[in-house]
Amino acid sequence: MSHKQAPKTIRPLDLADIDDQLSEEEKAIRQAVRHTCEQEVDPYIAQWFESGEMPALRELAKKFGEVGLFGMHLEGYGCAGMSAVDYGLACLELEASDSGIRSLVSVQGSLAMFGIWRWGTEEQKQEWLPQMATGEAIGCFGLTEPDHGSDPGSMRTRARRDGDDWVLDGTKMWITNGSVADAAVVWANAGEENGGIRGFVVPTDTAGFSAPEIKHKMSLRASVTSELVLDGVRLPGDAIFPEVRGLKGPLSCLNEARYGILWGAMGSARSAFSAALDYSTQRTQFGRPIAGFQLTQNKLAHMSNELTLGTLLALHLGRRKDAVGLRPDQVSIGKLNNVSKAIEICRTARTILGANGISLEYPVIRHMNNLESVLTYEGTPEMHTLMIGQSLTGEAAYR
Repeated sequence: MSHKQAPKTIRPLDLADIDDQLSEEEKAIRQAVRHTCEQEVDPYIAQWFESGEMPALRELAKKFGEVGLFGMHLEGYGCAGMSAVDYGLACLELEASDSGIRSLVSVQGSLAMFGIWRWGTEEQKQEWLPQMATGEAIGCFGLTEPDHGSDPGSMRTRARRDGDDWVLDGTKMWITNGSVADAAVVWANAGEENGGIRGFVVPTDTAGFSAPEIKHKMSLRASVTSELVLDGVRLPGDAIFPEVRGLKGPLSCLNEARYGILWGAMGSARSAFSAALDYSTQRTQFGRPIAGFQLTQNKLAHMSNELTLGTLLALHLGRRKDAVGLRPDQVSIGKLNNVSKAIEICRTARTILGANGISLEYPVIRHMNNLESVLTYEGTPEMHTLMIGQSLTGEAAYR
């Protein structure tokens, strides 16, 4: 089967001239990521999705490491130290290829690496961050559990003291990169006497650690998703993040990942819209291209507006993050709006392609299916809605 990818040009999609707000350096970074995806991802992504396999994940990770994608917004330890806008543009280009590819980079850089960079000891940073930045080592992030997603404070994974060591027992679920990771940042309840929820760096070759891959899924098929099983995993005392306690640690990491998602979703939307726009000018019915019909133009205009508004929101939040930082509710606004609008764009694009819209010869159904996962991971729309509601009213409706 041949796989038709959406055209890479963004000329007809930038009616608001958003490009004029980017510096030449930002455009160059975006182009470098786009070029990497065109060479290393786009020729293969539809087949990876169809087969549900990522046969060359480690090789791809090293390619990404070579161009500085992992932890690119972090300082030191071999990381590129780029701006939030630079990182956002990279996430947009990665997800224009596939959400699973952006997830690989997000989990590596914004969850595993950021967790170590922000909360780890100097020894942990020196051991893991340089090799993660190059893609030589892969990381994952263990927070979600089979029975605890939106309420991570109720997690059942436990950490107990045994002499100078820590022993971890529990199960994590829906963990990107889990079965290929070299290190897992795992959050566990250590009991009130030890500060409650604590973070640990767990080498995945530690006895008692296993990560069976989750195979039966219809979304993010070009991504490794696993369960983490911790069965008496014994760690030395210095495996713990020494300072952070409670949900502050994992939520700080999630906010970093959510920021990348609000950009990335616009990449999926752009790819689907571009495919629909291109298709509408070539598909002829009743003796004329369907792009010439008012109902099709209504769909295209609406998709274009939402894509433009979502991209402008992402850029605004990126500029603010670079200038003064972002509050969690501001990240929630971006994640809730942009992922929801991206799904709407993909579904509308699917209707323009008609029956061809469900074929993997085009990228639309793949993006649409992927976004169903993106909608609920790193905070469901319900939770982001309530976070915004709490910010507006001062009342926490989810407690």
